[in-house]
Amino acid sequence: MPAPVASVIIPNYNGKHLLAGCLPALQRQTWPAERFETIVVDDASSDGSASFVAENFPDVRVVQLARNSGFIAACNAGVEAARGQVLVLLNNDTEAEPGWLQALVEGLLAHPAAGSAASKMLLFDQRDHLHTTGDMMGVDGIPRNRGVWERDDGQYDSQQQVFGACGGAAAYRREAWQQAGGFDPSLFMYMEDVDLAWRLQLLGWEAVYVPEARVYHKVSATGGGALASYYVGRNTILVIARNWPGALLRRHWRALVAAQVRIAVDALRNWRGAAARARLRGQLTGLIRLPAERKSRQRIQAARSVPMQRITALLIEPTDQAG
Repeated sequence: MPAPVASVIIPNYNGKHLLAGCLPALQRQTWPAERFETIVVDDASSDGSASFVAENFPDVRVVQLARNSGFIAACNAGVEAARGQVLVLLNNDTEAEPGWLQALVEGLLAHPAAGSAASKMLLFDQRDHLHTTGDMMGVDGIPRNRGVWERDDGQYDSQQQVFGACGGAAAYRREAWQQAGGFDPSLFMYMEDVDLAWRLQLLGWEAVYVPEARVYHKVSATGGGALASYYVGRNTILVIARNWPGALLRRHWRALVAAQVRIAVDALRNWRGAAARARLRGQLTGLIRLPAERKSRQRIQAARSVPMQRITALLIEPTDQAG
């Protein structure tokens, strides 16, 4: 049996109720079924997710993890099992339009220099409003969901380069994924797509936004709260430490420091909130771990193959669009 063009990988933890909407949307894809496979990676769920998929979606492959290992490990396990040359990551709290997958994969393959492709992600409960049209990177080190919360009036309906793809509905060229090393399991969860976007850009791979690839996202249906705040706080610092070239660190250090101070001050103002305290713990942990990031930084920077001007051109000035 020939290998499919694309593998759709859905990490799942206790998301049976979400898979009940996500998987039927994939069955309605207009792309011929033989051109893609669907893989659900069950991260040791306790809600019967694996058996639910096996009983109701026999064409879907289930990769069952023996213990709960986190979002990134689940994604990487799916990649290991995948047969396609295009690796498509899809959150279980999404529902894709029928033409989503074909548009996303063909949009990626139409650009030989692109290592990743970003979907147009819209809010599930407010479908004329955007969640992201590709990730952008601020000079302050804060990633931004382009177009977040905006009404979709067609202002992002042209294909264009972005910094990276939101991992909730992203396609990666297998060659690019392997060259960059995929998601780093040391991050555990959150910011893994931004970290990979940096490594891909440093290696010379572009990211293309495909507006025809429309998918609806139930924002924070599978995350949020104190756990998310901790890992976002920690991993934002780690991503900066390992990926930002020295010239950019020297040029933008004031903006980088100011952003982290602002986040810390905001957390202190909301100290009674568990998420605020977790964010501060995450920032502190990130700072403590900086010496341990030296080897990763040396390896990543040594592999950079693009001029500094290209990376500089991708950075944007801070805005209120942070999501």
